[in-house]
Amino acid sequence: MVTGANGYLGRGIVTELLDCGNDVIATDVKIDGIDKRATKIACDLFNVENPYHYFGEPDILLHLAWRDGFVHYSETHLLDLPKHYKFLKDMTNTEIKTVAVMGSMHEIGFFEGSIDENTSCRPESFYGIAKNALREVTAILAKQEKKTFMWLRGFYIVGNSQYGSSIFSKISAAAERGDKEFPFTMGLNQFDFLDYDVFCKYVSAAITQDKVNGIINICSGRPERLSDRVERFIKENDYNIKLKYGAFPDRPYDSKAIWGNDTKIKSIMEGVSTIIKK
Repeated sequence: MVTGANGYLGRGIVTELLDCGNDVIATDVKIDGIDKRATKIACDLFNVENPYHYFGEPDILLHLAWRDGFVHYSETHLLDLPKHYKFLKDMTNTEIKTVAVMGSMHEIGFFEGSIDENTSCRPESFYGIAKNALREVTAILAKQEKKTFMWLRGFYIVGNSQYGSSIFSKISAAAERGDKEFPFTMGLNQFDFLDYDVFCKYVSAAITQDKVNGIINICSGRPERLSDRVERFIKENDYNIKLKYGAFPDRPYDSKAIWGNDTKIKSIMEGVSTIIKK
């Protein structure tokens, strides 16, 4: 079962799960963009009584649903937190086997260097605070109910869809409009970037195994300067648009250089490769 399945991440992950032979129950408020092979259910997730039975008693839950993910100081992050908690509590207190939730590197706060599952979290935005709190309570719920728990910590995803809210989606939309310039920061920060299709493969592989769990970084494992990756993205897609450097200041809570330790996801993908070879 995938919640938030009609979102930017959900659409690609659902398709990848289906391509790998899984049966997928996909739910969101709107379901128009979800792969037709999935069992699609349109609803308000937080107003469903007995969600485990309502959604067909799934073996695995992937909880992607989240509002205003790119509006880091939106109050909805804090107001929705009790709803996420109740839903995950209701799902964990069933016969479900695995509970996986999408996290974010913004849980960490200001940090420079490589992040692993032992890195301390000091979030500096409402978004990061809410995600970090949900991680902690879900880990407790899963431990109490003896469920396999995965917290999939996302970093920066590169894709040319116009429907997301990342800088890459905004550049794609601007290029399609015919804009010749795109207002930008100086782009000096270094982040961990992962192409959209690879991200979807990593998430699919992670949640359909149970040997590696806990916090799993969905990442490339290396830093790259933002300006370099964005310039390369423009070139890769043949966009006729130039960056207007210095139009915006850097966000004060963004780290100068931050990336994920990819040991766990590499182990998972190596296991997938071994199965395929056999």
